[in-house]
Amino acid sequence: MNLNKLLRKNILQMKPYSSARDEYKDLEANMVFLDANENPFNSAVNRYPDPQQTALKTLISNQKNVPTNQILLGNGSDEVLDLIFRAFCEPNQDSIISLPPTYGMYNVLANLNAIENIQVPLASNFELEVDKILANVKTNTKLLFICSPNNPSGNTVDCAAIEQLLSAFNGLVVIDEAYIDFTDETSWTERINSYPNLIVTQTLSKAYGLAGIRLGICYASQEIIAILNKIKPPYNINTLTQDAALKALENKNKVADQIKTILQERNRLAKALETYSFVKKIYPSEANFILIKVDDANKRYDELIKKGIVVRNRSSQLHCENCLRISVGTPSENTQLLTKLKTLK
Repeated sequence: MNLNKLLRKNILQMKPYSSARDEYKDLEANMVFLDANENPFNSAVNRYPDPQQTALKTLISNQKNVPTNQILLGNGSDEVLDLIFRAFCEPNQDSIISLPPTYGMYNVLANLNAIENIQVPLASNFELEVDKILANVKTNTKLLFICSPNNPSGNTVDCAAIEQLLSAFNGLVVIDEAYIDFTDETSWTERINSYPNLIVTQTLSKAYGLAGIRLGICYASQEIIAILNKIKPPYNINTLTQDAALKALENKNKVADQIKTILQERNRLAKALETYSFVKKIYPSEANFILIKVDDANKRYDELIKKGIVVRNRSSQLHCENCLRISVGTPSENTQLLTKLKTLK
C-alpha cells in the first residue's frame, strides 16, 4: 500500500513541531534543565510530560506484544480518530464510510473536518453487508470505520467479513475496539502486520476504569504511526494521565477481577431482564452493556429517571426502535435497577 496516495499533500510536506523534550529526552539525568521555559520549582508536575510517553508505551508494548513504534497514544480515542481524519482526509473533497448504528463520533468528526460520511447501514442483525459497503466506495473514500464490539448493539463483527473488506478496500480500515476486553474474540492488534491498511483503536476508559483520565491507544503499521506522531500535539498526554495509566496497567489482577465481575453481572442482568413482560428482546452482548427492546422506550426511560435510574434511550438509532442501552453497574447498582424495574407496569 502506498500511503502517500492516501495522505493529504500538506501533511506529506509538513515538518512536525520539535519540543524541548524531543531534543533532550533524559529527564532522569542529573542535569539542570533551562531549556523549556518551565517553572523551576518542583511540584511533581512543573515539568512538561514526556511527549512520546516512553515508559507507558513500553509497558503497553510488553503487554500487547506490539512494538512501541506501532503505538500512538491520544487524549482519549476521540483524539486518535480525529488525527486519522486530519492526516488522510482532504476537507471538502474526500469521504469516509461508517456503518450505523454505531459510535456517533465518526459522524461528528466527519462534519468537523468537512468530510462526506457515506453511511451504509448494518443488517438488522447488526452484521456487516460487505457487498453494499464495497458498492458505496468512491474513488475519494479514504477511511472505513468498524466498531467491534459494536456500540450500541454490543455484538462483535464477523471476522471473515472484516477480512474481506481489508483485502478489497483500497483505503484504511479503522477497527474501534473500545469494548474488546469484554469479549473472548481475539483483538485485531495481532494482525496489524498482516494488513498494512489496518488501524486498531482501544481505550482505558472501559475495562480499566479510567474514563476520567482520557487515554486512547492506536495500533497500526510503523509508517501510519509515524504520520500520526508527526501531527499530534507535542504534549497531548499529561503527566497525571501517564502516571495513572502506568499504575492501572501494572495492576493487571485488579483489572481482571473487575472484568470478571462485569461479565458475571452482565449475564445476571440478561437472565433477569427476560422475566419482565415489557422487555420484548434482549440482544446478545459482548460489551459492558446490554441493549434491550421494550414496549415503549420513551415511557420506560422516563419512569426509570423518576426512580433515580439513568439508562440510555437509543430509539433514534437505526434498527433500535424502542431500545434502551443499559450499562452494567456494580452488583448493588444492578440490583437497584432490577428492583425498580419490578415496580413498572
